[in-house]
Amino acid sequence: SKWLKNIGDVFDIDEPLVEIETDKITVEVSAPQAGSLQEIKVKAGENIKIGGILGIINDSIKINTKTNSTELTNDIKEVSSKKEVSKENIEDLVLEDHKLSPAVRKMLDENNLKASDITTSREDNRITKEDVVQHLNTPTVPKKTTVKEREEIVKMSKIRQTIAARLKDSQNTAAILTTFNEVDMTSIIQTREAKQNDFKQRYKVKLGFMSFFVKACVLGLKLFPAINAEIEGQEIIYKNYYNISFAVGTEKGLVVPVIRNADELSFAEIEKNIKTISEKAREGKLAIDDLQGGTFTISNGGVYGSMLSTPILNPPQSGVLGMHNIVERPIAIDGEIEIRPVMYLALSYDHRIIDGKDSVSFLKLIKENLEDPGKLFLDL
Repeated sequence: SKWLKNIGDVFDIDEPLVEIETDKITVEVSAPQAGSLQEIKVKAGENIKIGGILGIINDSIKINTKTNSTELTNDIKEVSSKKEVSKENIEDLVLEDHKLSPAVRKMLDENNLKASDITTSREDNRITKEDVVQHLNTPTVPKKTTVKEREEIVKMSKIRQTIAARLKDSQNTAAILTTFNEVDMTSIIQTREAKQNDFKQRYKVKLGFMSFFVKACVLGLKLFPAINAEIEGQEIIYKNYYNISFAVGTEKGLVVPVIRNADELSFAEIEKNIKTISEKAREGKLAIDDLQGGTFTISNGGVYGSMLSTPILNPPQSGVLGMHNIVERPIAIDGEIEIRPVMYLALSYDHRIIDGKDSVSFLKLIKENLEDPGKLFLDL
């Protein structure tokens, strides 16, 4: 998808050279050895098969990490003369480039910035991630928009193409219906507030809402196995394990990593899994295995402020639960009107395999377990 180095750039071993974008994730390919980029075989935007050659490394030029100096051999001098670049210019270029860490260099590339655009307060003029963030957060005067700038044509990424194809395939294949309910979040909020400090101190992770929803869904899936199943040809495959996928928004698009064997995990283990996997997703470090094997999906549009939605199935799964934002609403409690924190829930399901009665009962059970979270701890 993108080269992080240009031809002639010098790098050390393990520095990121190029980004590879699959239909699921984006990964960085690091330098197997120090040297300079001699030739690019596959340009950005082109396809390459597994095992193909991306580019050629010239190992005649290396950075001495101990002395922070550049060693130039006769081979490189000859190459430089052919390019009409002097030895002094190469040394200046290399040393300037070496002041940038891989993380900083990536931030500059992603935001179309040059090192000269960034102001640093360090005496050695080294640019840090904080310097780049400060530059990005500094307001600029918007330039006047011309006619040519009113539209921009950008090729869809592999991930975005896959998302589009899978979601359209889901609509074309499954008989998708959605049922709705609402849940009074009072008890969960009170439980979190009462136990948060002890939970965080003991397990080194915050007690979030998602672990309650994962536990509630697992109990429901055990009672309504069709929602944890999938159709393959003329057969129904019932899953006797509970791998809960959860949607994570990233700069590249939506990814749906998996919490494996969620029925065997404690609240703390679920929260740790969510934290670790979410961080990997946002940093672009997910592996293919992290995205495969899910049996049911939870999508939390509430973090973006969504009041209500109809979530779409994540094929070949047959059910997806949509969480939404929590809003104080007037509801009737024992004949009296009270203001309670309420969340709307939506369950989309494949009507080819799941009957309306089971879908409504499943969502009602989710509601009851969340409004009385003690049932989740007791497996009732």
